[in-house]
Amino acid sequence: MKDHIHHVAIPTSNVAESVSWYTTHTSCSVKYQDETWALLDYQNIQLALVLPGQHPPHLAIIRDNAGDFGPLVTHRDGTRSIYVQDNAGNQLEIMAADSIN
Repeated sequence: MKDHIHHVAIPTSNVAESVSWYTTHTSCSVKYQDETWALLDYQNIQLALVLPGQHPPHLAIIRDNAGDFGPLVTHRDGTRSIYVQDNAGNQLEIMAADSIN
């Protein structure tokens, strides 16, 4: 079975302005938003808008065996994950399947 991509996270200097831009120019809904990050819901994927220094730009993949990558951290939205780097230094968030709503 193939892995499921949960979201892609891209940096922004102003979360509220970026949410406004994306919701005006694309068809999505806001699943979560605060001052440091937002999660936009599209038909086939979610897009996270993150402040540099708060959250790294990354690709998030859901895995049943996320804990095999190391100790999982519980986030404020209830998800559990660990960040790892690929061979080129890109951040990959491995999310525990049982923590996704």
